[in-house]
Amino acid sequence: MVLLGVKADGAWLVSRWKLTYRIGWVHICKAVRSAFSDFSNVEILVDQNPVEISNRDDILKLEECGSMIIRGASDIMKSRVMITFYNQLQFVDVHVERSTDEFMEADYQKFNMSFGQYLDSLEIAMHR
Repeated sequence: MVLLGVKADGAWLVSRWKLTYRIGWVHICKAVRSAFSDFSNVEILVDQNPVEISNRDDILKLEECGSMIIRGASDIMKSRVMITFYNQLQFVDVHVERSTDEFMEADYQKFNMSFGQYLDSLEIAMHR
């Protein structure tokens, strides 16, 4: 994925990323399933509505909608994170709480270094 931009918005850093290829619902489900174990207090939302997930394989059974969000405390980033995937679009939005020194400023280069590899791994998971 390519970071298109990052900006501070109150207590959050808000960023938009461009995927290498357009994706569909199955790709989104695979990415969220892959990320599921990286979060504590994880919550999944489909079209802004929370859904009950008992295990990560349940994600693959969700009915197709316009968007899916995974959010919670990221064990990898050590901050609260929300990732929004859009069905049939080539963009992903990422919100990160500005709770650590790493995420205090909206610095393009530092943010790209922090999140780029992780989001690339999610994109690869979409195509497995």
